[in-house]
Amino acid sequence: MPTPFTIGGLAKAAAVNVETVRYYQRRGLLPEPTRPLGAIRRYDAADVDRLRFIRRAQAVGFTLTEITTLLNLRSRVCCSKTRALAAAKVSLIDERLNELQQLRSELAHWIADCDANATDASCPVIEHLDAHA
Repeated sequence: MPTPFTIGGLAKAAAVNVETVRYYQRRGLLPEPTRPLGAIRRYDAADVDRLRFIRRAQAVGFTLTEITTLLNLRSRVCCSKTRALAAAKVSLIDERLNELQQLRSELAHWIADCDANATDASCPVIEHLDAHA
């Protein structure tokens, strides 16, 4: 049987901060084990796996609220629901990418205006920002 983890050992094994573990417990993402009388709480490998799952879900853009839903779905066969969450995330990412591409295009235009600026008397970037203020 694997040795149970203290909260510090759990955090280290999952590559998170101890305060992150506590925060996830407060949010209901990670159950808090019972504390035996006169002893410290102990966590197991399943808790490490759960923390890693949470971190990976965050890394791909899921919010903690969405991760709560994913954790609830994790224990059941419900691919259609998790697929719907992932598809919604892809849609949000696509929207954000579009916004970023538009922003990039606008900034590139401003840079071109600066490159074409013959004098340092005025700055096209500042003028564009002033115009949008």
